[in-house]
Amino acid sequence: MSGILLNRRNLIAAGGGLLLAGCDRLGRDAPLSDWLGSAEGLTYRVQRALGGDRLAREFTTADISPVFKANGTLRPDTPEYLRLLEGGFADWRLRIDGLVRRPLELSLAQIRRLPQRTQITRHDCVEGWSAIGQWTGVPLAAVLAAAGLQPGARYIVFHCADNLGGEAQKGGDQTRGRYYESIDLADAVHPQTILAHSLNGAPIGVPHGAPLRLRVERQLGYKHAKYLMRIEAVSSFAHYSGGKGGFWEDRGYEWYAGI
Repeated sequence: MSGILLNRRNLIAAGGGLLLAGCDRLGRDAPLSDWLGSAEGLTYRVQRALGGDRLAREFTTADISPVFKANGTLRPDTPEYLRLLEGGFADWRLRIDGLVRRPLELSLAQIRRLPQRTQITRHDCVEGWSAIGQWTGVPLAAVLAAAGLQPGARYIVFHCADNLGGEAQKGGDQTRGRYYESIDLADAVHPQTILAHSLNGAPIGVPHGAPLRLRVERQLGYKHAKYLMRIEAVSSFAHYSGGKGGFWEDRGYEWYAGI
């Protein structure tokens, strides 16, 4: 953890540099250029044109939902996760690797000592329900700046602890698989994209993704990966599972789920 010391000016500069470099790289990616011509790609382009740095609406404490529904996996059953849970996540480490200059392994205590952000936002689920909650965590941009992205990085992949069986009514292949998600660099350095360890002022509970989950506030709920174990910077996610960039995307959902 030595050397991870970021002030506000350095963080903003690092985030802006990552974003500009990422947009340039994305434009040179042939498969992505093809995708940008699709209907889903049109939604992506419109959102970026309207303001890639726009903020999702933030609320007040009076707006917080009395119950924040937990969805998807509610308690991972992998031996590794159960062992970490039994130990209160004292031995849990978040790996940051892939196309980075300085691979990291961070404990929960170390993550809490990095720059923090608290935001009250609305979670919109693809199933039609929503809830408002207060999330606290470290901006993903701070972690990426500490690790230092290499020039070839185009996407950030989030590897999770849970094996999700899926639900038949959601359609697609329902085979079990380790949950994962991915976002582009524009969303990765957005100020509201955080690695959250607290919900409504308390540590996140197991049903909501303990000990750490992603909050990417301008996308639908299935993009907000829970039970984070590893963050990987990659040039492509074609070699992961179905090659679509996420567990549900491999089963027919859209990769870009902007709202």
